Amino acid sequence: MTLSKKPYKGTRDFIPEDKRVQDYLFQKMHQCAQLFGYEHYDGPLLEEVELYKAKSGEELINDQIYSFEDRGGRFVAIRPEMTPTVARMVAKIHKEVAKPIRWYSIPNLLRYERPQRGRLREHWQFNCDIFGGPGRMGEAEIIQLIIFFLESFGANESHFEVLINDRTIVDTIFTEVTDNEETHYKLYKLVDKSKKIPKDSLEKELSELNLNAKSIELFQNYLSLQSFSDLTSLLTKLGKKEIADDFHKFISDSISSDQLPYLKYDPTIVRGLDYYTGIVFEVFDKHPDNRRAICGGGAYANLLQIFNESPLPGVGFGLGDVTLQDFLTSHNLLPDLSKPENDLLITFQTDSGLQDLSSLINKLRKGNIKVVTHLEAIKLKKVFPLAEKKGADFILLYGDDEKAKGEVTLKKLSRKLQSSFPIDDLNTITNFIHKA
Repeated sequence: MTLSKKPYKGTRDFIPEDKRVQDYLFQKMHQCAQLFGYEHYDGPLLEEVELYKAKSGEELINDQIYSFEDRGGRFVAIRPEMTPTVARMVAKIHKEVAKPIRWYSIPNLLRYERPQRGRLREHWQFNCDIFGGPGRMGEAEIIQLIIFFLESFGANESHFEVLINDRTIVDTIFTEVTDNEETHYKLYKLVDKSKKIPKDSLEKELSELNLNAKSIELFQNYLSLQSFSDLTSLLTKLGKKEIADDFHKFISDSISSDQLPYLKYDPTIVRGLDYYTGIVFEVFDKHPDNRRAICGGGAYANLLQIFNESPLPGVGFGLGDVTLQDFLTSHNLLPDLSKPENDLLITFQTDSGLQDLSSLINKLRKGNIKVVTHLEAIKLKKVFPLAEKKGADFILLYGDDEKAKGEVTLKKLSRKLQSSFPIDDLNTITNFIHKA
């Protein structure tokens, strides 16, 4: 049997050109999180399946996890998400550390998905979580962080929007619809998929919940809300204006004025996971060819209770590298990473060149100059095309004339500067590279 050269379905090979893009995204993730004071953490690739059963929905457990019994008889899974792991880790240490706890990670995750645009079986995800923030300040900071992060690529409000809701408000409205908690759960599921199914299918499922006409009308009025003011009007009619005022105060007082234009109220944003208790949001791409959620998150107060810990306010988001790259590509926000970045290409036009230059090359690298070496003599006419492919800012030439004089010739390609230096004059060579 001939082995396939393709990676496993839903996974990717990263040749250097692709890896440069991923490394660029990861660098931005590290930089942004650390600017907000978040600390990097990681966890194991394998967790016990019971951890996901305690926290995640049935779809994940039944259809999406890669699970197996290990040699010790333990039922384990390759991590499909990071939230259960961070909850487990925070549950161990939160009583002994200062609050708030600000952590971030970029884990490799694996789910048995149906591969499609923006969704693969394997991906990396930028996760930021804050635990123990006072009041609703953690929720505000997470929203500020994700906006700041996308702006760092040059994105603005013409490229994306943050669709936001509050599970407290949804709970309040659903309590007015019905006092049956099981029906509340079904209403959440219905709202969560309301944009993904035809209107007649939505109405059919709603009719099957045995609600009275007044309750159905209220639910439909809720789904038709278009703005924060619409929400305030509905809650005022229900005698719940103080809840609307609290939500409005959170938005107006906590989000900076230059970030407010990104926010848009959307009643269908409830997030499918049951543990969300406060603000929930999804970041949507506005590009007509990529109109989809690229990121989601929200606040949770009860997550640590699966470890019999007292409630600890938390809020976070997850942003996959696949959807992020699709977003940046759609809006032409990725820099040109098709070539490597090197400071200096070393070439020689005499057979003894590599031996003659070995000491200089070693010293240049110790000086943090990225040096790529051509390992055999090369004709001058081939040097410049090679430097272009290697992404080198400078080239070093060493031929018979330079050998006779004990010199090397350096050229800066972008400015067409050229100078010759004694082969042992490291300081002058280094200064030319740094300052030319």
